[in-house]
Amino acid sequence: MFSILIFMLTGIALGYRFRHVVLFHKTEKTISITILFLLFFFGLNIGSNQSLIHNFSSFGLQALLLAVAGLAGSLIMSWITYRLFFRKEDRHEK
Repeated sequence: MFSILIFMLTGIALGYRFRHVVLFHKTEKTISITILFLLFFFGLNIGSNQSLIHNFSSFGLQALLLAVAGLAGSLIMSWITYRLFFRKEDRHEK
């Protein structure tokens, strides 16, 4: 877990340091494609796991609650981040 956080924080620091490099501005499309491929292969891995598939009914409600809570938390934090940092308000019209 700490290695994931270290990689992410290192990426943030490097992204901030090299924010004026044009090459890094073109990575947004490739990031979306990469995430889609990761989700696809994650689904393949889950689907091929016989133990998980056979015990799916026992994981059902708990897994559903965790997935919904994770999704709701992500959506709420994304909305808050958008409102605080990315929303362009024209304050002169009011």
